[in-house]
Amino acid sequence: MIPGWIIALLTFPGVMLHELSHKLFCDYFHVPVYEVKYFQLKGDESGYVKHGKPKTFVQTFWISVGPLVLNSLCCFVLAGVTIQAKEDSYLQNALIWLSISAGMQAFPSSHDADHILVASKAARASGGSMLHLLTYPFVELIDMANGLRIFWFDAFYTAGLFYLGKQLLGS
Repeated sequence: MIPGWIIALLTFPGVMLHELSHKLFCDYFHVPVYEVKYFQLKGDESGYVKHGKPKTFVQTFWISVGPLVLNSLCCFVLAGVTIQAKEDSYLQNALIWLSISAGMQAFPSSHDADHILVASKAARASGGSMLHLLTYPFVELIDMANGLRIFWFDAFYTAGLFYLGKQLLGS
């Protein structure tokens, strides 16, 4: 098994985009951001965003899943753009690397999933809709995806996005 810090180092643009995604959604929802570390190689976190408490479940949800949306979108679009670059050029190789690094870092952490779950429970307790119950399977999927990283699930996810991006956008 390859240590996580090596994967983080090889995919550091994806790590930085992951943290930027959290920050952008905080900014969009006017949730104060106190500290951002876009990339680091110490501890078990390769980056983080420390922010204030979101006021609503919707804010919590989007701040937590922002990387899944933006990193996946970047992986998909950059994969399609690779076709436009000259074959085997530095540009094409850089686009491939950026696309793969974005996809590999797309999944929210289990910590992010926990935030969603806590906010969903609070929203349900205060009379939120039954739609909050859909949060539970979503959080379980995030946790399963994170657990399956030891079997390279994130790489398979990235390969699927890359293939779709090339097929759908590359023509």
